[in-house]
Amino acid sequence: MLDQITPVVLTRDEEANIARTLGQLTWAAEVIVVDSLSTDRTVEIARSFPNVRVLSRAIDSIAGQSNHGIAAARTPWMLLLDADYFVTPELVDELRALAPDRDAYIIGFTYAIGGKPLRASLYPPRIVLFHRDHVRVWQDGHTPRFTPDAEPGHLRGRIIHDDRKDFRRFLQRQRRYMRQEAEKLRTADPKTLNAAARVRKLIVVAPFAVVLHTLFVRGVIRDGAVGLRYTLERFLAELMLSWELLRPSR
Repeated sequence: MLDQITPVVLTRDEEANIARTLGQLTWAAEVIVVDSLSTDRTVEIARSFPNVRVLSRAIDSIAGQSNHGIAAARTPWMLLLDADYFVTPELVDELRALAPDRDAYIIGFTYAIGGKPLRASLYPPRIVLFHRDHVRVWQDGHTPRFTPDAEPGHLRGRIIHDDRKDFRRFLQRQRRYMRQEAEKLRTADPKTLNAAARVRKLIVVAPFAVVLHTLFVRGVIRDGAVGLRYTLERFLAELMLSWELLRPSR
């Protein structure tokens, strides 16, 4: 199955992550990197891998970048990745043996900080592997969504999410994401919002609710310093969203 899969990796100023991510994709005949005009060494590092083809494109949306990479691929199956997604050897073995009976597969994530995995996180499983002819990628707030033609399957192997960029970059990225998410919450039909989105619309409640949920419901308090760091990140992200919801719509 591996020869039927093209990993598509989205990047923008990812020199802290990209070598580690591409180093786990040497099994692929070709990896497509869709770069959003990075100003650091991301493209230079990516081109040092012989199986990587770099496409440079100004970003309109994550879904737009994804679809650009998908259109350039030469295989029927896509493995759509961010630059801080680390494909584990166990998942590669599962992909190698896979005889597809679905058009798309959901993969779970292990969230890590500085190489230290958390026992749990708020990062949801999502469609990552799919047949290009049977899945539509579209933008929903700051998140790309996947609409398969039929019910997706599930794989046991996991991807490690481990972003090694500095905390300043985290804040910059979350500020941009939360502007998009606030606009989505303002304009969405309330009937379409899930429970988490309805809590977010309560504004001042959400940042403190996410702290309690992350530490005690998800049990991240048992992860020590990295668990506290993760909880702080989620608190600050929700605080930014609350601030954006309080501001006039753009």
